[in-house]
Amino acid sequence: MSIAAVDHYLQNAAPRFEGELLDLLRIPSVSAESRYAPEVRRAAEFVRQQFLSLGFQSEAIETDGHPIVYAESPAVPGAPTVLVYGHYDVQPADPLELWQTPPFEPAIRDGFVFARGATDDKGQMFTHIKSAEAWVKGAGRVPVNLKYVIEGEEEVGSNNLERFLEGAKTRLAADVAVISDTSQFGPGKPAVTHGLRGIVACEVTLHGPRQDLHSGIFGGSIANPANGLARLIASLHDDSGRIRIPGFYEGIPPLTSAERKRLQDLNFDEGAYLSEIAVPAAHGEPGFSTLERRWVRPTCDINGMTSGYQGEGPKTIIPAWARAKITCRLVPHQDPERILHSLEGFLRAQLLPGLRLEFKSWHGCPGYAFDTDNRFMQAACRAIESAFGVPPVFIREGGTIPVVESFRRILGLDTLLLGWGQNTDNLHGPNEHFSLQDFHRGIRASAHLWYQLSQLTP
Repeated sequence: MSIAAVDHYLQNAAPRFEGELLDLLRIPSVSAESRYAPEVRRAAEFVRQQFLSLGFQSEAIETDGHPIVYAESPAVPGAPTVLVYGHYDVQPADPLELWQTPPFEPAIRDGFVFARGATDDKGQMFTHIKSAEAWVKGAGRVPVNLKYVIEGEEEVGSNNLERFLEGAKTRLAADVAVISDTSQFGPGKPAVTHGLRGIVACEVTLHGPRQDLHSGIFGGSIANPANGLARLIASLHDDSGRIRIPGFYEGIPPLTSAERKRLQDLNFDEGAYLSEIAVPAAHGEPGFSTLERRWVRPTCDINGMTSGYQGEGPKTIIPAWARAKITCRLVPHQDPERILHSLEGFLRAQLLPGLRLEFKSWHGCPGYAFDTDNRFMQAACRAIESAFGVPPVFIREGGTIPVVESFRRILGLDTLLLGWGQNTDNLHGPNEHFSLQDFHRGIRASAHLWYQLSQLTP
């Protein structure tokens, strides 16, 4: 089998690949809205047919929500097995008035395709299907064993994915997983993401009187839930920005000099970063750089607050309740359950008399950091360099990809996080887009990854 034949096929097929991507992007597979359920199913069938056209075994597995598309390439005895994950569902496109062109009518401008799902995750996921096609039709067969799990509920929490993984452990056995749902470090700067922050999320509600009360008649005699909530929120950080939740930093090893140097060597442009998000100055935990704060240090943030009267003009009340949504981004060696328990206890210990605290938590996920020297990582680096013309840099990501934790816990797999998009692609926002050059480079990198992995000894 010749990698040169694969590259030749990719070059000739590039226009058709773009056309097929546009066909997929035209399907409004919005998983969050029930009115789009038939379209979500149509996208699943589109993906399944892609696999069937390659001679792969494929089925749309029914769940309590949207289908999971599963596929397997013909067996290659003795070759490594790779589990590829992606999702075909997309975020809602609102607000529609901010889109330059309709979100489900893909438009190509200045070398970018603009559409909802272009980079998150249809375009990136599609690269791993087209790379397999290049091997099948350009060289006869794929040189490794490929298994695909392409779900339709990532944008709504992957509610049925873990149940599927638990029930299909044997079927999904593999050597390594591959996900392309992250980004490069910058234009022309491909990256391998080797660390992710985890997360815990909760909602805190303070209850006071049974109904809103007149602030003149009752003010000063009872605790105001909004005042009490503001007090609790302010207590989460000290004046320097460090988090005051007891035990929050326990067990986190200090950054090594090698890791700090790796981040420094990325030559991160802090001025450009701040300008891009229209913020005049950086702020965060003292003693750490902006990249360190974003990628390798934990956080505690208020995501939203609401209480009392929100309309035009004054309304002099003591509100009956006040609510805040809180998330903490976690790094390796932090236990999500312990952090949630400590956060709840910290807030309850400071509660003003006369208020009742209701604490609601959601599923958490730990942070991960992968060994950059392992053979799968190095194979990925060689593949990316062959496609992009420059070696990738190792980066970490401040966000969370829960399926990475699920793969390790349920299947015992580490994951290669290979992003072809950019952080500036407007993921989840209006005018989402994806560079067609990076789309094709991603396909080539994926095709070369199958070759590089096939060369690894068992």
